Amino acid sequence: MLANVQKKQLFVASCLALLVTSLSFGIRAGILGRLGVQFELNTQQLGTIAATAFWGFPLAIVVGGMVVDAIGMKKLLVAAFLFHLIGIVLTIFATGYWSLFISTLLIGIANGTVEAACNPLVATIYSDDKTTKLNHFHLWFPGGIVIGTLLVFFLDKVGIGWQVQVGLMIIPTLIYGYLFSKLDFPVTERVASGVSSAEMYKSLLNPLFILMIILMFGTAITELFTGQWIDVLLKNVTDNAILLLTLETGVMVIGRAFAGPVVHKFSPLGVLLISSVLAAAGLYLLGHSSGNMLFAGAILFGMGVCYFWPTMLGFVSENLPKTGAVGMNLMGAAGMFAVSLYMIFMGGYYDQLIANHMENGLEEAKKAAGPEIINVTLIIPIILIVAFASLFLFRKSKNATAAA
Repeated sequence: MLANVQKKQLFVASCLALLVTSLSFGIRAGILGRLGVQFELNTQQLGTIAATAFWGFPLAIVVGGMVVDAIGMKKLLVAAFLFHLIGIVLTIFATGYWSLFISTLLIGIANGTVEAACNPLVATIYSDDKTTKLNHFHLWFPGGIVIGTLLVFFLDKVGIGWQVQVGLMIIPTLIYGYLFSKLDFPVTERVASGVSSAEMYKSLLNPLFILMIILMFGTAITELFTGQWIDVLLKNVTDNAILLLTLETGVMVIGRAFAGPVVHKFSPLGVLLISSVLAAAGLYLLGHSSGNMLFAGAILFGMGVCYFWPTMLGFVSENLPKTGAVGMNLMGAAGMFAVSLYMIFMGGYYDQLIANHMENGLEEAKKAAGPEIINVTLIIPIILIVAFASLFLFRKSKNATAAA
């Protein structure tokens, strides 16, 4: 096992890599509307560009999950560094739809490669407390979104263009690339424990794993679609729509920082159930409120989604350990793929809603369409409440029977 100092350095470098992933998410959310104006793109085209990052992610995370045991986590992270660097530079010099499409795809591939390597890395070096440390690692996703959206907000105020805002991501990219190039890596936990590849792939057919994949569709859409589109959907309802994302993700940072006592008190399934209830309540307020109540909705929503992603990964790693890196990465891929499809569908649906409300003028049409999209999305966490409650009661009953 690596020395404690080396473990800490690997964890810090992993957090920096995830910071770049989340900065790309936060900055893209803040500049999406301006890209549409500058390059004369409609909402469906913007939805496709945003979704491209979510296509690249599952592609990279599935391939990375399948090869990480063989080639090692270090080589994957060097590849992530190169994809990030090229994608950021191409975005800065974008000239229209296709250049934005390709650059966003490359950043998505980089983001997926980071998670393909770093999720099993964190689970390996902190094998005695996986769910807590995965939450600590993943706090840098909302953390980076907070930083990214604040950068967009304040740099806009002083007239600094979106190209410079995107270019700022190069700094943490160079730092994490340098750190990973100097550090030694352990083998993955699955390899260290002697579980064969055949056992790993067979375990993917476990009914519990299949159920968690399906539930990952819902948790990912609830969290990531809403976050990526909140500025577009609510900018005609409030003058500070991007700050709703900042507030929501700020709550997520705090929540994930204190994940340890929360997870230990309520259990991962209990946390996921409570999270679904809070996420549904937050979406309801965002879709039915205006003024200051929107900020209350953002706080509730942030409390709801803050534990979704890392706790889903932690639950699978702890309860289905033989699925290994492939299992964790398939979970991430399923979530991102679901988000990409949902974004494309909702981009077209948003344009349709605007057309339906055009008799009141464009601004009023947008004001009506955004909350309607949120209200449709509200159905998903309601379904999750039923699913997680049923799974929680089933496993509790099963454990009680086994103990009798």
